[in-house]
Amino acid sequence: MRSSVFLIMMIALFSILPGKSFAQLFPNLGGQRTGTAALQFLKIGTSARATGMGESFVAVSDDISSLYWNPAGLVQFKDNGLTFSYTQWFVDTKLGNFGGVYHFGGNNAIGLNITSLQTEDMKVTTEFQPGGTGDYFRFSDLSIGLSYARMMTEQFSFGATIKDVEDELGAIKMRGVLGDLATYYKTGLGTSRFAIVISNFGGQVTPTGEVTLVSGRVTNEFQRFPPPTSFQLGFAIEPYMNKENRLTTSVQLNSPSDNAENLAFGVEYACKSFLMFRAGYKVNVDAENFSAGIGLKFPISFANADFDYSIANYSELGIAQRFSLNILFPTK
Repeated sequence: MRSSVFLIMMIALFSILPGKSFAQLFPNLGGQRTGTAALQFLKIGTSARATGMGESFVAVSDDISSLYWNPAGLVQFKDNGLTFSYTQWFVDTKLGNFGGVYHFGGNNAIGLNITSLQTEDMKVTTEFQPGGTGDYFRFSDLSIGLSYARMMTEQFSFGATIKDVEDELGAIKMRGVLGDLATYYKTGLGTSRFAIVISNFGGQVTPTGEVTLVSGRVTNEFQRFPPPTSFQLGFAIEPYMNKENRLTTSVQLNSPSDNAENLAFGVEYACKSFLMFRAGYKVNVDAENFSAGIGLKFPISFANADFDYSIANYSELGIAQRFSLNILFPTK
């Protein structure tokens, strides 16, 4: 009970603190690393439920969106299923996600997760032809991940993901193999649990292809870049729960390799396991601060469905919208 009250008080405190005041309490350690990693699309959250909670989700991770957030969470639910997610990103950029999870052997689960980011065709311009050369190019990213999770005990589970990642900008491509490692632990004190995730770790990636410079010289030598590796530590608990209502709170520390450390807070209220309201807040993240969302659960003829919607506010760019649909097939 004390930990629940403390968590709620912390969420309220950080929600009302002005940005400048908090900056003095939480210094911008690591901010000088901004822009040092490639494959930035891997950092765009794919689930409307999780992003509605401010992406404070690694310790919640009890649904099929665990494919992205915490693979150890794939054994925290029993149904097999499919997930579809769409993000209306900025400057006419769209992010799509598809995934599937299958449980076997009682304590095991495997999953497939595909994420794709694309832009519309854009004109090729040069210093001497700013109106376009007549050619067009497209920027696109693709990630295909295979996940495995196992419940070792009733309290502890672990998961891992290996993914093939590709980034394409016109004639230039980058490709690499990255991994995620994750744990999920129920403390036994009420519903409290915490999780640790290391995501997108792997070797540096090098662009391949040829580019013609303004001088007419053709080059195929490029700098190597590290992936956007991130360490995440999360804690979640239900301070209030009965048969018809549930309140989930979560807090998460994020330590990215290419930016400053930051905190995320999230809350979800579920009414009669049918209607969900969500909110989140990020601290020490210059571009993004608050988010909110709503969710519906409803049965269909052969399965159960979850539909989620969220918005996230970016101070300079505006609002990002996300839609998610999960279809779960009950197992006997």
